[in-house]
Amino acid sequence: MSHQLCIVLDFGGQYTQLIARRVRESGVYCEVLSYKTSVEKIKKLNPAGIILTGGPSSVYDNDSPKINKEILELGIPILGICYGYQLIIHTLGGKVSPAPTKEYGKVLTSYDTNSMLFSGLNENNLSWMSHNDYVVEIPEGFTAIASTELCAYAAVENTSKSLFGTQFHPEVNNTVEGFKILHNFLYKACKFTGDWSMANYASTAINNIREKVGDGKVLLALSGGVDSSVAAALLAKAIGNQLTCIYVDHGFMRKNESDEIKKAFADWDINLISVDAREQFMAKMKGVSDPETKRKIIGEEFIRVFEQEAKKIGKVDFLAQGTIYPDVIESGEGDAVVVKSHHNVGGLPDYVDFKEIIEPLRMLFKDEVRRLGTELGLTDVLVWRQPFPGPGLAIRVIGEVTEEKLDILRDADYIFREEIARAGLDRQVNQYFAVITNMRSVGVENNARTYDYTLGLRGVTTTDFMTADFAKIPYEILEIVSTRITDEVKGINRIVYDITAKPPSTIEWE
Repeated sequence: MSHQLCIVLDFGGQYTQLIARRVRESGVYCEVLSYKTSVEKIKKLNPAGIILTGGPSSVYDNDSPKINKEILELGIPILGICYGYQLIIHTLGGKVSPAPTKEYGKVLTSYDTNSMLFSGLNENNLSWMSHNDYVVEIPEGFTAIASTELCAYAAVENTSKSLFGTQFHPEVNNTVEGFKILHNFLYKACKFTGDWSMANYASTAINNIREKVGDGKVLLALSGGVDSSVAAALLAKAIGNQLTCIYVDHGFMRKNESDEIKKAFADWDINLISVDAREQFMAKMKGVSDPETKRKIIGEEFIRVFEQEAKKIGKVDFLAQGTIYPDVIESGEGDAVVVKSHHNVGGLPDYVDFKEIIEPLRMLFKDEVRRLGTELGLTDVLVWRQPFPGPGLAIRVIGEVTEEKLDILRDADYIFREEIARAGLDRQVNQYFAVITNMRSVGVENNARTYDYTLGLRGVTTTDFMTADFAKIPYEILEIVSTRITDEVKGINRIVYDITAKPPSTIEWE
């Protein structure tokens, strides 16, 4: 791609992906590379800026990650964050030592607003600290531009070499005006023009796909999830009916979902094969209660169904997958081709006759995928679809999966999602859904005893889905949901709201 490039060199920091996302959000294209990346490769990539991430090591340890000093002498503006900052200081002859008092959390910080890094900021603000070591001596040519009560060198700069460092983390929300600090580095120090947008990306990606595919055929497993739907839309814009999408309806979709997926792509110039496999999936679920067994059976059955349909098509040139950038980053730098089958497609490449994998979303974060979907004209129903596990509602039915439980769950889950959207919380609560338990309890309705299922409601807020907090949905909204479900859905007489975080729980119940 011809975009200006910012490289994020990863030293194992917990916020690496977040840094990259913040850079992208600022309109600048960036890629995450290992700290082991050679000087020669960096020169070849010709970045306009480099960011060194944090990390768990101490720079003075012999086995800690290091950086080639030559990178610091390329004349490219560099921002070191936390460990990355300490590494710049250590490499250039300064001194980093264990801090007598560790700094964690929000810390009042004084900024020198004459520095381009802090231009336009308040002189005193809160920054997010997370360090055991600190800088005690800075190399010649560096000056302090920020400090805290315990840290004299909370940030430094060397303007002649365009080197900057912050002990705190400007990429996190807890650093007040932290985004402005990153923006200043990108636009004032690096002179980026901000040429990264989804419209720009779409145009470039479409041209690249056309060039790569030529007159070949592409096969995509369309789950109806955000990633596969956007991948389908992008490929459709590029190659039209050279694309074949196979949608397998396993019977565990949410209410109206299969119809919505087929309707969304009905007018697109692609070959859409919809397979109704509900009966055979349900037959496989008979007598099965263990969640891991459910997952395994559904995954294997999905492969068999997909294989059967793919064989009818014959040889294809490319197998398309909805791999996105976090998958690439988490796989580790240096893997030649990262192959990530969709979560319910397991070992798909072993069953399809194709010559190459194509991953059109490989360089995008999830929020960028959603923006791209909108840019390509997909409906909000698909672009903002709730995260959904591959086995679908089968793992939101606790215990054995039955048609009765699925029908009850579809209706109850629909009401919950409808009321969350009606309250305007559908973009604030990152994931929300209903679970039908295997427990029945006594209730009363119309002066008569009932003995019906208990329904669990789950809502979480999260940035990465690795950890999550339960969503503080207002009681009045939960009351409306509870009243509607118990009034409108036969078979439910008790509703509970899950208030556990992840960890110790997971987001899904099974």
